[in-house]
Amino acid sequence: MALTFALDPRIGPGLRDGVLALWADVSNAGGAVGFVPPVTVDDIRPEWVKHLAAMSDGRTRLLVGYDEEGAVAATVFITYNTHRLMRHWVWLYTVMVHPSHQGKGYGRDLMAAAEDAVRGFGGIDAIRLTCRGGTGVDRFYASCGYKEVGRVPGAIRVAPGDDRDDIVMLLPLV
Repeated sequence: MALTFALDPRIGPGLRDGVLALWADVSNAGGAVGFVPPVTVDDIRPEWVKHLAAMSDGRTRLLVGYDEEGAVAATVFITYNTHRLMRHWVWLYTVMVHPSHQGKGYGRDLMAAAEDAVRGFGGIDAIRLTCRGGTGVDRFYASCGYKEVGRVPGAIRVAPGDDRDDIVMLLPLV
C-alpha cells in the first residue's frame, strides 16, 4: 500500500512523537540522519526543536508520509536557501523512511513527492542534498535523478578513525 503525503502538516503531539520515533528508529537502524546509534528520542529532541524553529520562521517546510495506519512512516525537511544569490534552489534534510517500510519503494515515493512539492513552490530551479559516504545512499539518490556535484573527503566523523565523505547531490528542475 502506498504512503499518503502531507506538506506542512499541523504540528501537534502526535506528529512530534511520530517524527521523533521515526528519527530514532532510522538512526538506530544505521541510517545516516545526523546521529550514530544508539540514540533515544531525548537525544534527537533538540534537533527537532531546531527544525520547528526553522519551520516557524518560514525557512523550512516538512513533508510527511503516513502509512496505511496513519503512522509517520517517512519525512523530509525542505529548507529554503536564505542567501540572496541562491534563493533559486532548496536543500533536502533528514530524508527518512522507517526501517519496517524499506524495500517497498517508499523512499522513491518520498523523493518524488518532495520533487513535486518543490516544483509547486515556484521559482526553484534545483534541489540539493548531502549524504554520508560509505552508506550507498548516494546510489539511491542517483537512481532518483540526482547527480553528484561535490564531495568533501572525510568531512563526517562517525567515530574516531571512521571519517566519511560528505557528498553533495543536485537535482535540476529546469
